[in-house]
Amino acid sequence: MTDAHVTTEGPQSNRAARGIVFLTVFIDLLGFGMVLPLLPIYADQFVVDEAGWLIGLLMASFSAMQFIFAPLWGRLSDRIGRRPVLMIGLLGSVIFYTLFGVATIAQSLTLLFISRIGAGIAGATISTAQAYIADTTTLAERPKGMALIGMAFGLGFTFGPLFGYLAVPSGTGDPGPAPGFAAAGLSLVALLLAYFKLPESRSGDSPSAAKQNLSVSGLRDSLSIPSIALLLTTLFVVVFSFANFETTLSMLLKGREGQEQPFSFTFGQVCLTYAYIGFTLALVQGGIVRRIAGKVSEGILASVGCILMAVGMVLILKATQDQSVGLLLGSLAIVVSGFGFMMPSLNSFISRRSDPDKQGGILGIGQSVNSLARIIGSGLGIPLLKLNIVAPFAISAVIMGVGLLLVIVASRSGKDFTANES
Repeated sequence: MTDAHVTTEGPQSNRAARGIVFLTVFIDLLGFGMVLPLLPIYADQFVVDEAGWLIGLLMASFSAMQFIFAPLWGRLSDRIGRRPVLMIGLLGSVIFYTLFGVATIAQSLTLLFISRIGAGIAGATISTAQAYIADTTTLAERPKGMALIGMAFGLGFTFGPLFGYLAVPSGTGDPGPAPGFAAAGLSLVALLLAYFKLPESRSGDSPSAAKQNLSVSGLRDSLSIPSIALLLTTLFVVVFSFANFETTLSMLLKGREGQEQPFSFTFGQVCLTYAYIGFTLALVQGGIVRRIAGKVSEGILASVGCILMAVGMVLILKATQDQSVGLLLGSLAIVVSGFGFMMPSLNSFISRRSDPDKQGGILGIGQSVNSLARIIGSGLGIPLLKLNIVAPFAISAVIMGVGLLLVIVASRSGKDFTANES
């Protein structure tokens, strides 16, 4: 049978199905990458929010909805299948990115909130895409399969802002609704691709996609090993700092009439800067970290990442003071390189320190810590920026110093689980 509704069979069809999942996730994330750099700038134009809490809540709403709805989508996909859940998510992206475009025409913060909350709910189906990969791979193939989702994320964050650059007019004027409508169009392409080409993957022996955000047993297992507790705290610090940085950067670059404007980038230049960040991250993780992982210990890689992030944040302060675009671009590369070193190293470090029988629960706690740090970092970044234009970066530099200490202590205070057993 060739109908798109049947379960995949055979290695060739499984590889083709994984390729379709990769394309649908990638195309959908292009839309996300288009909107992210512009969202806080729009919101700042639409409302008088001197303290920044409303805009901070707007920025946090997407990640908060993903945190809440990812387990719900997973459970639903266990009941009705992966394909329909992925298509519901893509349809939601079409609707809510269109609403983002409408919100920019109406200059309505309320509509922006609705569009971001809806896009966060729709985007939470990424966990279902991961379940699809699990359905169509053996245990030996699964790491490579899951890497496809990571690659889709990286490429989406790199090329999405480039598409955003093409969607905004040249010059300094308001870019209007075009980026939102273009993002909706990309999600529509992904939806059509899924409808016509994506087969169902769930079968009777498929692993469950239902996962808890914060399980009591996983938390207990995590806290019972001191080094893992330290590493989870480090993970929170790193993701909080990067979310703080990522959320506030576009407002630092663009500035606002009547306020301090060290750079005064155009909308197009803001998009290109985010594309530069995505490209740098992909280059570091794919070209450097991947080659040296396994040859250099996770503790050393994570320590280097902490140092790079802290140094990069300090250099952002200097670039802002000097109004130096060249120094700013150099400092952004250093921050992103540090983050590229940190994330895979910390996740691997946590895995090595975990009892294999309890590893799933501990890694689940790590994912929850990651999500909570992103929510809080996104929510606090704008209020800190409103308080002082360099406050988010200064605070991130300080807490990355704390992160370095935590990594050093964790490296010296414990051993890999297998070493403890032996």
